[in-house]
Amino acid sequence: MNTYLILNAKVINEGIIEEKDVFIKNGIIEKISSDLSYVPADRVIDAKGLFLMPGVIDDQVHFREPGLTHKANIETESKAALAGGTTSFMEMPNTVPNALTQELLEDKYQIAANTSWTNYSFFMGGSNDNYEETMKTDLKKVCGLKLFMGSSTGNMLVDNETTLENIFSNFPGLIATHCEDEATVKHNLEFYKNKYQNEELPYDIHALIRNEDACYLSSSMATGLAKKHNTRLHILHISTSKELELFDNTMPLKDKKITSEVCVHHLYFDAEDYKTFGNKIKCNPAIKHNHRENLMEGLLNDKLDIIATDHAPHTIEEKSKDYWNAPSGLPLIQSSLQVMLDFNAKGKISLEKIVEKMCHAPAECFKIEKRGYIREGYWADLVLVNLNAPNTVSKENILYKAGWSPFEGITFGAKIEKTFISGQLLFDNGIFAKQKSGQRLLFNR
Repeated sequence: MNTYLILNAKVINEGIIEEKDVFIKNGIIEKISSDLSYVPADRVIDAKGLFLMPGVIDDQVHFREPGLTHKANIETESKAALAGGTTSFMEMPNTVPNALTQELLEDKYQIAANTSWTNYSFFMGGSNDNYEETMKTDLKKVCGLKLFMGSSTGNMLVDNETTLENIFSNFPGLIATHCEDEATVKHNLEFYKNKYQNEELPYDIHALIRNEDACYLSSSMATGLAKKHNTRLHILHISTSKELELFDNTMPLKDKKITSEVCVHHLYFDAEDYKTFGNKIKCNPAIKHNHRENLMEGLLNDKLDIIATDHAPHTIEEKSKDYWNAPSGLPLIQSSLQVMLDFNAKGKISLEKIVEKMCHAPAECFKIEKRGYIREGYWADLVLVNLNAPNTVSKENILYKAGWSPFEGITFGAKIEKTFISGQLLFDNGIFAKQKSGQRLLFNR
């Protein structure tokens, strides 16, 4: 279909909610008005009682392709994203092989061009010895450079001080960082391994090893380097209250050189939840004690700029191993918008703020071309949600290749009814289109 007409939708966009009609032609939002009922279209959708928002843009996912496709792949995880209202993703370089050359990076784009349900971009990976390759990155076609300033899944640690100085002083685009101080984590790991070698581990061992100090030391180092070199820095998955001190909320997002992100699991879970979920919620940086309320406040007062997932699936067999051998990461992208809509239902965040942090802010932060807003002339990446349609997460409706979710058995109050990708209705009340329409994200840089 080339044209769609959405009537009577409550449009959440740019800080306001108002009933509007939206006309889509050839993938683009052609007209937004209070009455477009006279406009002919291939399909007319009466959205009375539903809310229309821009598609979610998730700036941090791990879809595991190439090399780790027993856990996930671009097709399966982007399909889960589509069903959850996420229309664009930015994927991390710690696949196998690591995306440390321009050729390997482009290989991932080719896979996505053939298999992705949603729009996509991939981070170039930085290491201690690929500086020349990083400097070849095409910033109009690649979302940014990812640096692991703390080891995590994939062993891409960048800890050489000279390398960090060179990258921060010379890379012309956005640098996204995973910040956990390696020396602190290693010290804690050795300490607790020795302490509990013949005893049962405490339920919150992961929060003790990857603690607040590890996060703050690394994040403060990254912000210090960025200020020294006037670098465009984006720190991923902030998980502690103390780190909020590092971020400015006195200027609009478009003027910030240093930005930040919080993930849904750090807002939703607390370290007490390890008693229930164990390794299922083991992730890096760790879910810790008594930070989620402050992180939510940091989101509301704009110290934290973006909501993302760090969607990072592993098989249930891998996650069922003992603590020392279970990998870090959990699948989240199919439920991320529902989690935030539940926070809205509980009075913790407004619908307008959810759209700002999940749709507008990623588009602004990364300077994405013609996406992230409901505007005439923009690509029609759109989501229709019903706020009064309870639905329960179960094995039967989980789309991740790994087949499990930390939200299994949880009933969310809102339902994702329809998702448009680049102007095509690809998800319609549980039914998927036959043709994919995901596109490579482009950037105004």
